[in-house]
Amino acid sequence: MPVKRSPSVAALPPAGRRARARLCLRLAAPLSFLLLLATLLRIQPFQPAPPAAPPFDGPAKVAFLFIVRAGVPLDFLWDAFFRNGEEGKFSVYVHSAPGFQLDRTTTGSPYFYGRQLARSVKVAWGEATMVEAERMLFAAALQDPANQRFVLLSDSCVPLYNFSYIYTYLMASPKSFVDSFTDKTEKRYNPNMSPAIRKNKWRKGSQWVTLIRKHAEVVVADRKLLVVFRRHCKMVVTKALLGRKPNARRFGFNFRRGRILKKAAREEHDCIPDEHYVQTLFSIKGIEDELERRTLTYTSWNQSSNPKDKVTWHPVKFEYDTSSPDHISAIKLSMIPCGMLVSIMSTMKWSQGQSGANATVPPSHVFCLPGSSLTVRPCIYWSKERLAHRSLSQLLVNF
Repeated sequence: MPVKRSPSVAALPPAGRRARARLCLRLAAPLSFLLLLATLLRIQPFQPAPPAAPPFDGPAKVAFLFIVRAGVPLDFLWDAFFRNGEEGKFSVYVHSAPGFQLDRTTTGSPYFYGRQLARSVKVAWGEATMVEAERMLFAAALQDPANQRFVLLSDSCVPLYNFSYIYTYLMASPKSFVDSFTDKTEKRYNPNMSPAIRKNKWRKGSQWVTLIRKHAEVVVADRKLLVVFRRHCKMVVTKALLGRKPNARRFGFNFRRGRILKKAAREEHDCIPDEHYVQTLFSIKGIEDELERRTLTYTSWNQSSNPKDKVTWHPVKFEYDTSSPDHISAIKLSMIPCGMLVSIMSTMKWSQGQSGANATVPPSHVFCLPGSSLTVRPCIYWSKERLAHRSLSQLLVNF
């Protein structure tokens, strides 16, 4: 008589079935993951990294990068400069106040039409916004692979030589021109910058730099140092120096103005970002050997025994009697001090720890920049009225 199996035993599948069931369960999870991944890839296909900028055709360009308040006060002179240049060897970029447009109503030179950046910031002297404006200009100019030299200029800068001379001068050097030195006389370094910026890497120099493409890319790629400068490199007593009421609450007491300023000067670190950012960045990146560590800008500063005197923080301005043709010719030959001028493209060498007032100036100046663009039109001898009697192109060619 056959033995009857219990229902529970009869319900059990053979050993082979149980093994296959366990295998299916093990494969279900990875198969589901692969199926989900395939679905995501179909919805969002893989995007390869953007290719490197293609090699450019034609000659290398010099990018002229202007930082202006609104218009370009000396556009008529730059118009003659670019008109006597070679088409395809230069490009123009302008950082102006947000919303300002360069067109027929705001500039007399077609070389500036529409050359303002699509995005800009409101720049305040002595603040990190100046550095942000510089970086925006470099970033815009890097979009053109033909741009190989990048010249940072003020709105009141003027050329002393013709385009051909300046173009050859810039292209002849494989290095960037960046005034960079260690200034032990000023206490601008803020210990709060460490460890991102160590004191031995802190540098100072002129804002007006000329960079090769590789170094312009380094400036634009930076994110870390810019944040540090925004936080810790500030002119904290600017309001007091400008005659405004200082913020006594910030310093924790309510004494008279003199004590507030004294405490501010002792505890805070006056720092001008545009005089330190590029120089310190290149120091940290270890590329100072790739620089001509000399400025292409000669500056004659106002002198004062008080380092907090706001007058000393700006160059001396043009005066009528120091802007004659003979004076300009003497500046080119560097036979006299550059009095009321800031001259870009000089071959002045800076020593570490040496300030601009103590530097010596060998020959070769090809740009000039007054201390203030507001005084240019009534003072500079290249006024529109005199252009009718004196050939501007001749002034730019005779060097």
